[in-house]
Amino acid sequence: MILLLAGVLLVSLLLIPLGLPGIWLMVATATALVLLGSAVKIGWFVVLGCAAIALVSELLDFVVAAKYTKKYGGSNRGAWGAVLGGIVGAIVGVPVPIIGSVIGALVGSFAGALVAEYSVGASHEGATRAATGATIGRVIATAFKVAAGCVIAAWILAAALI
Repeated sequence: MILLLAGVLLVSLLLIPLGLPGIWLMVATATALVLLGSAVKIGWFVVLGCAAIALVSELLDFVVAAKYTKKYGGSNRGAWGAVLGGIVGAIVGVPVPIIGSVIGALVGSFAGALVAEYSVGASHEGATRAATGATIGRVIATAFKVAAGCVIAAWILAAALI
């Protein structure tokens, strides 16, 4: 049972950088183990703690892209454009197997910030700089989310082994 759990957690972890809800799959797996009364004993404290980490990582996903847009000279509208563009880009994706949603999120963040900056009258250079910041922010946010996924996976596995 522990090997199956480890496999599910590993696959979930690999889904995160692809823009898929791997973190929430981990939380759902832990919840199912508690609810089904599995031989693997994971308590509600672990489930709620992991859910809290997952929620914070989701919030950081949006905040970091917006912060980097502003850090690179973007406006509030540019920050919102980066967030919304990243979401739309991840959903629409690009026709590239496996990593299409990742590319879509990066392109969407860039395009969203760029269009939003142009809408407030930013120069080409200023809009491009803000859009570049949005893309860098999206990459950093994804790294944070993967790190959060590692913490969640380790916590669930440690709780299962105890």
